Amino acid sequence: MTVPVLRTPRLRLRGLDPSDGEAILRIFADPGRSRYLAADFSDPSRCRAMIERRLAYRGPEGLGHWAIERGGTVIGVAHLRPSGVLPEGTAEIGYFLDPAHGGHGFATEAVAALLDHGFATVSLPAVWALVHESNVASLKLARRLGFHDVGAEEHYGARHRVHVALPGKPGHLHHVELWVPDLARAEASLGWLLTELGWREYQRWPDGVSWKLGATYLVVERSPALTAEQHDRCRPGLNHLALHADTARRVDELAGAAARHGWRPLFGEKYPHAGGPAHYAAYLANEDGFEIELVAVRVTPPG
Repeated sequence: MTVPVLRTPRLRLRGLDPSDGEAILRIFADPGRSRYLAADFSDPSRCRAMIERRLAYRGPEGLGHWAIERGGTVIGVAHLRPSGVLPEGTAEIGYFLDPAHGGHGFATEAVAALLDHGFATVSLPAVWALVHESNVASLKLARRLGFHDVGAEEHYGARHRVHVALPGKPGHLHHVELWVPDLARAEASLGWLLTELGWREYQRWPDGVSWKLGATYLVVERSPALTAEQHDRCRPGLNHLALHADTARRVDELAGAAARHGWRPLFGEKYPHAGGPAHYAAYLANEDGFEIELVAVRVTPPG
């Protein structure tokens, strides 16, 4: 079964291939790597049998097994596929990462890419993760990516926490697209700010790039159909984007660093309460005229 190539800022996920056998044997060589699994895959014969089962998988279009590559080196294996123990039409997600590459967020990055693919491309109604109740690292990863813990059950011969992730709800913001006069300037200003707020690069093509947070993404594109070289927020259309920025301290940090990334302050004489005494926010504009409002959700005294 052919699965699509998925790319993240640091990783490439592509279909599992017979040539990946030695890399997967290396990943499972340490018996500790199998401590949460039903079988000890440090046994080469068991590991090879597991690889053969993955290679032989035949299932719905777009689902299956991936090798996780970094810089051309296989550092893990992952799957998104139906499971006989879970509701029909949904999929189970799982991953195994080379311990030598742990602690750098690669697993989170890979699982997030698979979730995006499952919801946006395959249109799955739900994605499940069965996590051994002693696997603290994977339990934390599930929480980071918005999975809901719905209880504990016996699976694969041991007690597992059952987690489910759901796609965005109807009516919630799906995406925003901005046409910009200069793509490099937009990346330098908007890209920096979005990355600081936890967004990650989602897609890239010759005339555009997008960043994603959860189920929502923001696109900037240099279109040949542009009719002006600068955005005027006072004309009909987009006035500004407002983004949550956590605490007042974080708003201050971003506002202080923004000038180094192509932003200038708006309403500086009223900072941080230009929106009113109960509203703590920074208002910034970049060289191309786009305004971003950074809003403190939890207003705590900075300092």
